[in-house]
Order: sequence, then C-alpha cells, then structure tokens
Amino acid sequence: MADPNGVGLLPAAAVPKMRALLAPPSTIGVEEEFLLLDPETRAPASAAEGVVARAATTLADLVSGEFARAQVEVKTPPCSDASRLRDELVRLRAATAAAARGEGVRICATGTPVIAAPGPLVVGAHPRYRAGLSQYRTMLDDFLVCALHVHVHVPDRETAALAGNHLRPWLPLLVALSANSPFHHGADTGYADWRAMIRSRFPCLGPPPYAESFTHHEELAAAMADTEAMLRSDMPFWDVRPNPSLPTLEVRAMDVNADVEDTVALAIVVRALIAIAVDKVRRGDPGPRPASEVLRAAYWRAARDGWSGCGVDALSGQILSVAAQAQRMVEHIRPALDEFGDTRLVHAYLERMAARGGLGFDLSSMMGVRPRRNCRSRSSIARWDCGSGRRRRRDPRRSRSRSPSGARARSRR
Repeated sequence: MADPNGVGLLPAAAVPKMRALLAPPSTIGVEEEFLLLDPETRAPASAAEGVVARAATTLADLVSGEFARAQVEVKTPPCSDASRLRDELVRLRAATAAAARGEGVRICATGTPVIAAPGPLVVGAHPRYRAGLSQYRTMLDDFLVCALHVHVHVPDRETAALAGNHLRPWLPLLVALSANSPFHHGADTGYADWRAMIRSRFPCLGPPPYAESFTHHEELAAAMADTEAMLRSDMPFWDVRPNPSLPTLEVRAMDVNADVEDTVALAIVVRALIAIAVDKVRRGDPGPRPASEVLRAAYWRAARDGWSGCGVDALSGQILSVAAQAQRMVEHIRPALDEFGDTRLVHAYLERMAARGGLGFDLSSMMGVRPRRNCRSRSSIARWDCGSGRRRRRDPRRSRSRSPSGARARSRR
C-alpha cells in the first residue's frame, strides 16, 4: 500500500519486528527548555544560576542552565513508554517550578519571550556560548528561544545518520504541530512559530543536509565548520542529528509546549517516525531527497501558519492543510504506533489540536500584547501551572490589556 505523501508504508509483516529494530531498549528521552520570568513584569529574568542550584538538590544533573541566564533546561532519563515519560516530565516541571518560585521567578513554556527583557541578553558562562558570541555576534542579541528536543535510542551512528534522511521531509510538520511562539518582545509577529524564524537566520541550524553515510554526515559538518558557519564539526546543531555523546537520534525542530500531554504526544510521534525510518534503512531504502529550497520553504510556511493553516508537503510540493498532513503522517507511522501502544494517545492529541485550533490559549491577553486584527479570536484563556500540568480557564472579557509598550495586563491572577 502506498502512502499518499509518496512514502511507502511498512508491510503488515514488519510490525512485530518494530521493537527489535530499536531495542534494546526502545527508549525515548525529552529535553525541555523554559524561560524564567519576573512574576510582576513578566519579562525574562536572569536567575538561572540560583534556580538550577535549588532544583539540583532534587534533580541532580537532570536540570541545567542554557545559552541565556533567563532560561533553564530539564532532561528526562530514558523512558520505555509514554506513561513513564509523562511521569518524569511532571516530576521535572514540578521541581523546577518550585525552585523558580524559591528564587522569586516563574518558569514559562513558550518558544520566545512575549515581553522583552529590561536590558541586554545575559549569556551563560559555558565556553561554547562565549565562542558563539564571538562567531555570530549581533545575530545572537535576541537568541532567547526555548525548544523541545526528543531523543530516541538508535544503537549505531550509521543507522542514525541514514534514518535522519527519512525524517527530513517530516520536520516542517513537526514545526507546525509544536508551534508555540507567536509573540516576541511585546508584538504579535503574525507567525505561529517565531522561534523557527529566529533560528532560520543561522546557516548551521534548521534541516540537515542529505547524508549518504555517517562519514558523509561528518564530512558535511566539517565543511560547515571550516567556513565558520558552525562552531564545531563534532557537535552539529541541525534539527535531526545523531547525538554527539548519546546513542540516540535527536530531533530538535520543535517549540517547547505548555501541556505535558502535548509534549508526550509529540515525543511518541517522533519515536514512531524514527522506528519507521530505521526499518527503511535496514531494508536498503535510501530515503527521499526533497530539494533544500523546497524544504526550507516548507519550514517557513509551517512556522507562519502553524496548525490552523496550510503547508507545503515537502515530498510532493502540494499545499495541504496541516490537519491533512497530520493524518497522512499517522497512516505512515501507524505500524510503529500500534506496536508501541501509542495509537490512541496520538489520535487524542490530534483531536485536541483540531478542537482548540493548535495553541489553544490567548497568550496575548495574558501578557498584555495587542494581537493583530486578523488573528483568530479564542474563547478563553488557559492559565498554566507547569508544575502540576493543570489548566485553569477564565473569561478573557475580564482581562483588560494595554498595548505592548504599556503596562502589563490587569487581572493577571
């Protein structure tokens, strides 16, 4: 049976082999980056050092700083199933949120800061961050972005590099599904995923090149590093990569999401995509080769429109609704979803997305940003407590907000 996207589906006989292809074990891990915000101004607060120190008493090395001192990162241990992953994410969020409150700040799951920081971006002390400042200069002045990274265990780098070729065409759809950064520095950007646009200015970020082998992958990274477009050839930051220090294939294209259930769903979708890709590699399928220009165009359209719009199918070049693309993807990965027991969770996720129109809450009203007139209005505001994963709704008519340059929204609490 042929996939309408132009990608062949797995034969039914291949389904029982799925775990064997990724085992032992068929594990998945997630990294989430969060902004640290001043609870009064809602602007980024450079408090990472204190927050990480507090959280580390509970989480040890599962929490760390990031590029900017106004953000932190949490990392789950390897998890074998969606239930364990959900529990770990809730535990990490709760401990980090408590540590942030202890330092007088809050964590926020958004891809970009809605309100600008009161001064220049304060960068962490890691030598790699300092080297990046020297290399990219003003390009990093507003590089305060928060991502969701998903790791799936793949036992050898050759397979991981070749599997990445099969993932390339699906990256724009993952951008659209996870889009969670429509606002930036007090303005509605008109994009669903402004983080993707900030990252697109860097020649070393975005979709990876097609690799004939892991050696070819290394050669491409070395060529990029020779031009100084990439910091280090042994640590490429493409949106799919064999992780430099872990036996995983890592997908880095997605915004951090507020809802734990959405994060779990995106992670298990990535695992299923990788499982299908690994099977294709083992069967000698070299993978599709969409033109880089088409793939970047698909990224741009996905970042602009998110779930509620249409996008470029990077394999066929057709303009399809994101919902239609998502359904095609589910058909493509159905054998892996069934084998891992994740099919119901993914269907529930797509039903949630369709019901709420993607992001699902009016962040502009919460943060005091004036939306663009052509933005779709939403009926309610979802207030998030990242520690518990609970959502509280209230009538947006009771929240009065001023312009981006004015004071923060009233009725915040």
